[in-house]
Amino acid sequence: MGACMALFSVASCASCLCGSAPCLLCGCCPSSNNSTITRLVFSFFLLLGTLVSVIMILPGMETQLRKIPGFCQGGSAIPIPGFENQVNCDVIVGYKSVYRMCFAMTCFFFLFSAIMIRVRSSKDPRAAIQNGFWFFKFLILIGITVGAFFIPDGTFPTVWFYFGVVGSFIFILIQLVLLIDFAHSWNKLWVANAEDGGSKGWFAGLLSFTVLYYALAVTAVVLFYVYYTQPDDCTEHKVFISLNLIFCVIISIVSILPKIQEAQPHSGLLQASLISLYTMYVTWSAMTNNPNRNCNPSLLSFVSNISTTEPSDDGTPGQVQWWDAQGIVGLIIFLFCTLYASIRSSSNTQVNKLMQTEEGGGSGGEGVVGEDGILRAVDNEEEKVSYSYSVFHFHLCLASLYIMMTLTNWYQPDATTQAMQSDMPAVWVKMSSSWLGLGLYLWTLIAPLIFPDRNFN
Repeated sequence: MGACMALFSVASCASCLCGSAPCLLCGCCPSSNNSTITRLVFSFFLLLGTLVSVIMILPGMETQLRKIPGFCQGGSAIPIPGFENQVNCDVIVGYKSVYRMCFAMTCFFFLFSAIMIRVRSSKDPRAAIQNGFWFFKFLILIGITVGAFFIPDGTFPTVWFYFGVVGSFIFILIQLVLLIDFAHSWNKLWVANAEDGGSKGWFAGLLSFTVLYYALAVTAVVLFYVYYTQPDDCTEHKVFISLNLIFCVIISIVSILPKIQEAQPHSGLLQASLISLYTMYVTWSAMTNNPNRNCNPSLLSFVSNISTTEPSDDGTPGQVQWWDAQGIVGLIIFLFCTLYASIRSSSNTQVNKLMQTEEGGGSGGEGVVGEDGILRAVDNEEEKVSYSYSVFHFHLCLASLYIMMTLTNWYQPDATTQAMQSDMPAVWVKMSSSWLGLGLYLWTLIAPLIFPDRNFN
């Protein structure tokens, strides 16, 4: 009897894997909307690819990756014509694996972004592809990944590096938008709770987090001046730190001006403090890519191993440190923004227009039991989709490129792919994104005053 029940359970799971997202996750989220569960599953695909990339870049994985035919010099007992690489695998193999894994994820999500253009409701036949057939989607992702590992080097690493730079630049801005939206929703919710309940604790909580974020931002500025500048050097860093400090002060003052508060009652220092802290993180991340070792203490121990193709005296290849503090912080922010983008239910009209989502109305209704006896989530998109399928997949496509650049510390491969080096273009890309992000936030504050006839509620 137990074997029969287990067999029926496996058959049910198999049908869910080939069926819809609500069937797949209804046991965990029985009261969720169809749209939310689908986004969570696709985000899980992205996080799974990220986990694989992290594992493949860990020390010790070079030995296992050498077994892949044609992947690196001396890595295969049976050479494949046209795939013999002449590279130092102990230095380059981790970066190559991350580039190829993220290339596969980017292609996967871009494919679905193209397929899902102009899907208006769940009645569209393409909506069934979006919300179901998960097993086959997983097979497609695996197939693209396997194929990516047999792409000859050639110009692929260099060209894909520039794709990663552009995609990461856009994704940094998206992260900033999501953080603004999160802070806006957070502030609005806690203020409403304080006004409805008459409790001062909610206001105290908002004040505490605001002070904490500003304290961390100021501490970061001090540490930047101490460790990332020199009295007679690092002029760029001094300019970067000073400019972003001034810009953060400006947006903080603007956010509490009476005219701004009148036009946007829910704007305030909580959002400005969070944006200031994130700006300092981007500034830190940019400075860690400066090839000048006097201005970048985080590169002192391993830049020489990356920027040269000469072997060490004892014949052993140099070791590359792929992980550093800013990379770990970047991954944490990425995970938060990805999950938040999957479950967000925002009332911010400006953010909803930018992210192509509808105004949220809660977490969903009660789950319903289908004819097959399986509890399913609510299909809330019969009349109109709650988010743009195509834009969501394009967002995950950009996230894949951002993960690639973060895991490889934005290092640029040289023309022969035998070395990796950090250079100033990565610094300027990150700093430009921070300035554009600050300008974007400033625009959200002053736009209602410039265009009073538009609805910015």
